[in-house]
Formats: sequence, C-alpha cells, structure tokens
Amino acid sequence: MKKMSLQWRLTIITTLLIAIICGCLTLLLYKNGIYYIDSLQDTVNSQNTNPDELYIDIPDDEWDDFAAKFSMKVYDSKEDYRKRSLLITVLIAMFGGAVTYFISGRALKPLRDFSKSVEKVQAQNLTDCTIEGGTVPELDRLSVSYNKMLLRLSEAFEVQRQFTGNAAHELRTPLALMQAQLDIYNSTEHPDSDEQTKETIKMMTEQNERLSKLVRTLLDMSELQTVARKDEIELNSLIEEVLADLEPLAQEKEIKLVEESEELVMTGSDILIYRMIYNLVENAIKYNHVGGQVLVKAAQKDTDIVIEIEDTGNGISEEFRERVFEPFFRVDKSRSRALGGVGLGLAMVREIVRVHNGKISIKENEYGGTTFEVVL
Repeated sequence: MKKMSLQWRLTIITTLLIAIICGCLTLLLYKNGIYYIDSLQDTVNSQNTNPDELYIDIPDDEWDDFAAKFSMKVYDSKEDYRKRSLLITVLIAMFGGAVTYFISGRALKPLRDFSKSVEKVQAQNLTDCTIEGGTVPELDRLSVSYNKMLLRLSEAFEVQRQFTGNAAHELRTPLALMQAQLDIYNSTEHPDSDEQTKETIKMMTEQNERLSKLVRTLLDMSELQTVARKDEIELNSLIEEVLADLEPLAQEKEIKLVEESEELVMTGSDILIYRMIYNLVENAIKYNHVGGQVLVKAAQKDTDIVIEIEDTGNGISEEFRERVFEPFFRVDKSRSRALGGVGLGLAMVREIVRVHNGKISIKENEYGGTTFEVVL
C-alpha cells in the first residue's frame, strides 16, 4: 500500500477535525435552543388549565401581569441563551485546539525526529548519522538527499585526511635530513662561526624540531582509523604509567600528581588511550600554577567508564570550551607557543575519544581550574 503524504495526512486530519467540531457545536447549540424554547412553553402552559389545547384563556385583569412576566422570561431566556452559546463556543474551540495540538504533534513526529538526527551531525560522525526512510514520502525523499550529502561530505573529509597523512609522510624525510645536518653542524666546532650564525642555527634547530613534532602528530591523527582497538586495557595501571612518565615535567613546576582510580578493564587501543590520557595530563601540568595539583580519576558508572583530569590552573572560559578541540586553536597564543605546543594535542584527544565511541566535555571545578571528563 502506498504511503500517504504528510500533506494529505494534515488535510484529512484537519477536515475531520473541523467536521467534528462543527457537528458538536451545532448539536450543543441546538440542544441549548430547545431548552429555552421549552422553558417559554412551560411559562405559557402554566397559564392554561389544559396544556394540550392551543387556545389560551387569560382573564383581562391578569393579562398585564402575564404579559410582563412573559416579556421578562423572554428577555432572560435570550440573555441566558447568548451566554451559554458563547460558553459552548469557547469550550468547543479550546477542545478543538487541544485535539489539534495533539494530533498535529503526532503527525509531525517524523519531522521532529529528522531534526534531532540533523542536530547530532558533526564532522567526526557523518557516516553514523544517516536517516532511514519509511515514514512519509516527503521525508523519504529528503532523507535520501540528506544521506547522499553526508556521504559526499564524508568522502571529502576522507580525502582531506588522506592528503594530510600523505603530506606528513612526504615531509618527514626532508625534515629528518635537515635535522641530521643541523646536528652535525652543532656537534662540530667551526672557527669562523660568529654569534649571529650560532643564533641562526639554534633558531633553525628549534623550528625544525617543532615542525617534526607537528608532522608526527598530523601523521598519528591521519592513522587513527587504522589502529586496532581490541586490547584489554588495565586502566589504573595505564594511568600510573602516564603519571610516572610525566613526573619529571611535574617536578619542574612543583606540581603534585594524584591518582584516584578503580581497578577497571576496558577494550580499546592501548596506544591511543595512553596518548589521550598523556595529552590531557600534560596540558594540565603545563597550564597549571607553580605548586598546583593534577588529579586523575577513573570510575565506572553503569556501563560507562568515566575518566576525569582536574587541574588547579586558571580554567577555560565557557565560550572556548568547544573550540579548544579545534586543530591549531589556542586560547592564549603567546603562552601556548612559549610552552612548546603545536595546537593539536586536544584535537587528537577528541579524535581518540571519537574512535572509541565516547564523548569528552569540559567543566569548571571547585579549585577554579579545568576538569576534562571522558566517558567511554
């Protein structure tokens, strides 16, 4: 059977609703009119000893009194009829409005579901947000067009990722050769080298190292999809390993590293989860106060594993809490460059969380710092 279009559904529903409301209104007004006509009949009958006769015999001395009472009854009946008719109309209109709201809500439910699906779309989950048809013809056609658009976007992003990976591969060799030559120059004494030359070589070495780090990060990000995610990870042991590796950096700023984690086992990529926690803890140390603290917590809530990294730094403004995950975005550009970052740490964290079907959010903590919450 051919599905009925949304236009015809709304047309039929509205027509039936108008017919029902008009029928109810006519019936109730008819009943209301009959009631008042009968009340006038009762007034007349009360003056006639034989109600079955049409002839009414009213003595002359009682006529004035009867006419006054009958006129008053007619006036009262007209007023009551007008008020009750208005009340019936209002009640029917309110009932019709409520029914219309309910029925139209049911009829437009597929459109609301479609809107919710569109709101979930991000650049990282294009292929997971396709919409199935089978509801109404108009939305079926829209769903097909929408899914084709997502497919084209996904292919475009995939081409972009491949280009980034290929470019990173190609850049590794010349950067490695440049670094080798700079290392040889630095390890050899050159009697003709002046101070300006030494400064230039030092600057080139630093920038070459920064470029090499950027290329490695870009290459890692482009290969995230191909990394196997079937390792059995003992999360508390992994967190202890991360904190041990970052202890020298924490000691430089007199940062105290604290762990509060349950004995949890999860399935995923051991390498990627290590990198995710490492990047978050490293950021918490770099952007913390001297003498501050970094707290790493891991616990199970229902079927999810929740990892929290709290610091005692300056925090992140609410307006930047989504943008910090964008590649190369920096809240404080001068400070970030001074700390040696390339602007891809949190972007990689978000990608790692995404490929593990998790979510990450940022919130303020009681110390005025930042808490990164990862739900896997």
